[in-house]
Amino acid sequence: MSKPIETSSGHRGLDLAEPLIFELDGPGRCGVDLPEPDAVTNRLGGLERQAAIGLPGLSEPQVVRHFVRLSRNNFAIDAGLYPLGSCTMKHNPRLNEKVARLPGFADLHPMQPMETVQGALELIDTLAEWLCALTGMSAIAMSPAAGAHGELCGLMCIRAALEAKGDARQVVLVPTSAHGTNPATAAICGYRIEEIPADDRGRVDLAALKEKLGPHVAAIMLTNPNTCGLFETQIVEIAEAVHAAGAYFYCDGANFNAIVGKVRPGDLGIDCMHLNLHKTFSTPHGGGGPGSGPVVLAEALAPYAPLPMVVRGADGLELVEHKSEALGTAASFGRLKGFHGQMGMFVRALAFILSHGADGLRQVSEDAVLNANYVLARLQDLLTLSFPGPCMHEALFDDRFLQGTGVSTLDFAKAMIDEGFHPMTMYFPLVVSGAMLIEPTESESKDSLDQFIATMRHLAERARQGDAGYFAGAPHLAPYRRLNETQAARQPVLRWRPAVQEAAE
Repeated sequence: MSKPIETSSGHRGLDLAEPLIFELDGPGRCGVDLPEPDAVTNRLGGLERQAAIGLPGLSEPQVVRHFVRLSRNNFAIDAGLYPLGSCTMKHNPRLNEKVARLPGFADLHPMQPMETVQGALELIDTLAEWLCALTGMSAIAMSPAAGAHGELCGLMCIRAALEAKGDARQVVLVPTSAHGTNPATAAICGYRIEEIPADDRGRVDLAALKEKLGPHVAAIMLTNPNTCGLFETQIVEIAEAVHAAGAYFYCDGANFNAIVGKVRPGDLGIDCMHLNLHKTFSTPHGGGGPGSGPVVLAEALAPYAPLPMVVRGADGLELVEHKSEALGTAASFGRLKGFHGQMGMFVRALAFILSHGADGLRQVSEDAVLNANYVLARLQDLLTLSFPGPCMHEALFDDRFLQGTGVSTLDFAKAMIDEGFHPMTMYFPLVVSGAMLIEPTESESKDSLDQFIATMRHLAERARQGDAGYFAGAPHLAPYRRLNETQAARQPVLRWRPAVQEAAE
C-alpha cells in the first residue's frame, strides 16, 4: 500500500484534525459579553485568586465548531455495526426517545410531592411487574444506577440474608469467564474470591465447583449465557449444588438479551440477577446514559431488597422510605442511592417492552442468537473457534489463525477501522488467547452482516498472505494513527499543562 498523503494542516479531506480545547485558547476571547460586576465585599477571609482560572477563551463559533468536529469522530450505533462482544450495542428506537421527552416525564423533579408524580410511580411499578414476569422472580430493586451497581445491590442482599441468620460466610465463587466487575463487587462487599475453571466446552466445570462448595461459601456469581457466548447447560445442577451448600446463586444478567422471552432465570434456581436496561431493553449505552441496573430477587431474598420501594396504598402509589414488617422489608440493608433510579431509562425501557410485547421480546432474543450464529458459520472456516458452536448471542474466535503471520489481534482490529468498521471486543474473555468477541445483536440486517463478514474474511486472507507490515501500521485512514495504549493507561495525562507553564517549571 502506498504511503498515505500527508497534509500541511493535518486535516484529511473533510476529517478535520481537532486540537484540545485548551490549545484553542485565546486570551481575552469570550462567547458572551457580560457586564462588569458590582463591587462586593470579599467574604473569603482575605483569600483572593492569585492566577488565572485556567479556562480556555473561545468565541461562540469556535466552541460550536470544536464540539461538532469532535462529534464527527465519534462512532455510534447510528453510524454502523457496533460489534462489541459482551456489550450488546443495539439500536435505540426513536420511539423511546420521543416518549422520554414527553413533558410529563421529562419535566419531573425527584423532590416533587408524591401526589404529583402518580403517573411516574405507575410507570415504575408497571416496568417492575414486566421485569419480574420476564425473569420469574418475586421482587425487584429499581434503584441501582448501572449493571455493576446492580451487582453490588445483589451481593448486599445476599450478605444481609446471611447476617440475618447469623451465618458469617467469607467466600464468593466466580467462574474464570465472568465479567471483571463480578470479583470486584464481591471484594467490595468484603468477600474473598475463589475462581472456578471452565471445562473444555467453555462452561463452568461442575466437578471443580462442587469441590469448592462448603459452609464457607456465601454465593456464586455466574453469567448465563456466559462471556464465551455459551449457555450453561448444567445451570440447574449448579443451582442445586449451590443451594445444598447453603449458598446463594447470583446471576450476572448482562446477557439476558440472548434469552429474554425464552427462559426465566427464576425457573433455573437463580436467587438474584441484575438487568442492564441498555443491553436488553434498548436504553442508551455508555455516554448516552445514565445507566440503570434493576435487580430481580427470588422469594428467599425479597425481604432484603433495598429501600425505597414503590407500594400501592389507600391513597395511591408511594415510595416507602423506611423498614416495615407489613411490607416485608424489615431486614433490608436500607437505601442504596439517592432517589429511586433513572426515570428517563425507565420510560425508554417500558416503551421498548410495550412496543414489542411478549412475543416481540422473544423474537429479539431469537434474532440476536440467529445473527451471532450466522457470523460464526460464515467465518469459522478462516478464523479459529475457541469452542465448537452453535453459540448464543456472540461468536468467540481466538488468535490461532494468526499464528505465524506476524499479525496480532490488536493489529487485526486496527485494520478494521480502515475498512470502516468498529473493532470487536479484543482479548476478552481472558480464558481465550487473543480473543475476538463479536456480538451483532438483533438490530443488524443480513446486508450489514454480510458486509462485516466480507471485511473480516478479506483481512484474514490478507494476514495469511504475509502482509504483516500493513497491519502493523493500521489504521492508515483514521483521523489519528495508532496510539500507545499501554502508555496511555499507565501514564495518563489528567490535567492540561500549557507549554509556557511546563517551560517555567
